[in-house]
Amino acid sequence: MPTTLEIIMSDALTCRHGFFTRKGGASSGIFSGLNCGTGSTDQAEIVAINRTRVAEAMGVKPDALVTVHQVHSAKAVPVTGPLSHRPDADALVTATPGVLLAVLTADCQPVLFHDPEAGVIGAAHAGWRGAVDGVLEATLDAMEALGARRHDISAVIGPTISQAAYEVGPEFLYRFRDEDPECERFFANGKGDRMHFDLPGYGLYRLRAAGVGHAEWTGHCTYRDAARFYSYRRTTHAGEVDYGRLISTIRL
Repeated sequence: MPTTLEIIMSDALTCRHGFFTRKGGASSGIFSGLNCGTGSTDQAEIVAINRTRVAEAMGVKPDALVTVHQVHSAKAVPVTGPLSHRPDADALVTATPGVLLAVLTADCQPVLFHDPEAGVIGAAHAGWRGAVDGVLEATLDAMEALGARRHDISAVIGPTISQAAYEVGPEFLYRFRDEDPECERFFANGKGDRMHFDLPGYGLYRLRAAGVGHAEWTGHCTYRDAARFYSYRRTTHAGEVDYGRLISTIRL
């Protein structure tokens, strides 16, 4: 394992897992670091090197690292091994040891799930759209189909954009409030008609309302810490043409 990799972990997840920062990768330029996004314009062979480093750090061969084609959906898919193609989905679940589930993010929430009693894990990419549409609940449903029980599941949200950095317009508030009046508490006043949305707070709310045994956020903001994290919003504000993707992984 390259000693320069930085992996954030949580005591709430008792299986092997990691929220990787951008440190320790082979990419350069605007992608400098551990860019694992095959959808970026980074060199494909460099991204493959980065993903291999991640797999090695997690104790598996590169083909055991499984991802999907993320489309901001509420779809979760069960997997038992390497996929011949990447389905359109935003979450994966498995009860198969040695399969490394992974999601890619750059401000959206990476959420890792584990039921140690049933031996079932999950990983979800949960931006605001996916969270509203139910990707977290879909992940729990898919885990239950493999034998998990919600009250035995721990869910951890990794590095994501924090409320202070997530400025939105009033129409954003209206959409959430129309879905659930309780959601108004995840918005704080900003300048003028701008609001600040608490994405991880909303994610925790959805997880706890869904009945998980434990839910937490690691507390890391992707926007504020450019040395450790990629951020779509920071890239947009800087006028850069593309951005790297962080990877979050879990295995039995």
